[in-house]
Amino acid sequence: MYEALAKRTSTLVIDGRAVAGERGTLPVIDPALGEPFAECPSASSAQLDAAVAAANRAFAQWQHSSCEERRALLLKIADRIEHNAPELAEIIVREQGKPLALAQMEVGGAVAWTRATAALELPVEVIEDSPTKRIELHRRPLGVVGSITPWNWPLMIAVWHIMPALRAGNTVVIKPSELTPLNTLRLVELIAEVAPPGLVNVVAGGSAIGRDMSGHAGIRKIVFTGSTPTGQDIMRNAAGTLKRLTLELGGNDAGIVLPGADIDAIAEGVFQSAFLNMGQTCAALKRLYVHESQYEQMCARLVAVAARQKVGNGLEEGVSFGPIQNRDQFELVCELVDDARAAGARILCGGEPLPGKGYFYPPTIVADVTDGTRLVDEEQFGPVLPVIRYATVDEAVLRANASDNGLGGSVWSSDIEQARAVAARLECGTVWINGHAEVLPHCPFGGCKMSGFGVEFGLEGLLEYTRPQLFNINRPAP
Repeated sequence: MYEALAKRTSTLVIDGRAVAGERGTLPVIDPALGEPFAECPSASSAQLDAAVAAANRAFAQWQHSSCEERRALLLKIADRIEHNAPELAEIIVREQGKPLALAQMEVGGAVAWTRATAALELPVEVIEDSPTKRIELHRRPLGVVGSITPWNWPLMIAVWHIMPALRAGNTVVIKPSELTPLNTLRLVELIAEVAPPGLVNVVAGGSAIGRDMSGHAGIRKIVFTGSTPTGQDIMRNAAGTLKRLTLELGGNDAGIVLPGADIDAIAEGVFQSAFLNMGQTCAALKRLYVHESQYEQMCARLVAVAARQKVGNGLEEGVSFGPIQNRDQFELVCELVDDARAAGARILCGGEPLPGKGYFYPPTIVADVTDGTRLVDEEQFGPVLPVIRYATVDEAVLRANASDNGLGGSVWSSDIEQARAVAARLECGTVWINGHAEVLPHCPFGGCKMSGFGVEFGLEGLLEYTRPQLFNINRPAP
């Protein structure tokens, strides 16, 4: 299949039909090689208009579909993803770079998430039920949902956007990152095999298409996962049409290891939640605050876990650590580590790109670094973890909250009640205790401050794809 992926022609899907991009094609880079291995179609503004028009035509019928019809469709889509799991996982590795085992987990998660979303129920809330009046709050779909997805979890995040939109009775136009478009293009092809034409459409291309989507009069909601600057741009562009927005933006998640924590017990979990997907996860642990009494012990344990990782092409046997996805991110990681080194930080392991082709950077632990250093203050979004020494818990909480971001945070401790008390003081959308970066289909997830607004997942996430409609019923006199 390795060669087949390069030979396969990817297409847009508009109104249920495969079409070529009117702006030609864009190269898709294999990050393990640093060179193109496939091409994707680039859509024109006219094709975006056609996709939105098709979605609006489909919405005219789909908005009146029953819960049973919507659930049945999502279950069919889950079956199509599952049936094509090997192909989808290999596409993920080729265009995103993660190890095959992690790509297989992503596909499995997409299947499970689709089925979990199918099982959700839209409630009817009874506000008053008296002899003379009944007041009910219903939920209605919005219309066409525009989805703009990032390059780090190309299949999973597409599923996170598409499935609740369909379950709530909306239709979709999705634009994947131009860096990892192939999985989403294939996903929508699979959806088109079982869905009415125009229900889900996909356009690919550069940032201009995303900008056109956020201002498009035919789109009623934008759901976006990505950087804070792009989220701000989307919000500005959406203002003219008063679109609904769900924005899951950048994070610089802090973890606090409380004094007396069992370092041997938590080191593996800390490492895996910091380096999940080579650190290229919005809610990964990105700053670790450790009490001075256990600082060196924690650093040593993290270095030991890093030493067990096998870095390489994700399709090779035994590889647990793949490349950074793209050259720009690779160069940013190099820059941040070099800046920390120049500021006097200790590079305990890694700290230099690997020789040869591809964007390979080994897991890197940086000690003797603190707030005010770029590596701590900025979101690195890569395979580097700064470990920061603190003296008091109050100091650690203050420094954790000093970031403009507020996506997630964590507290690590053997004393759960003490951890709960500290967790309640953290300014973020999700706080984990003795864990980090775990998202679940039945639990709402979203950020605060510059990490965006709105939530995804569970009932609260589903409601974000609806508008309220009140039934105020006056009963006739007996």
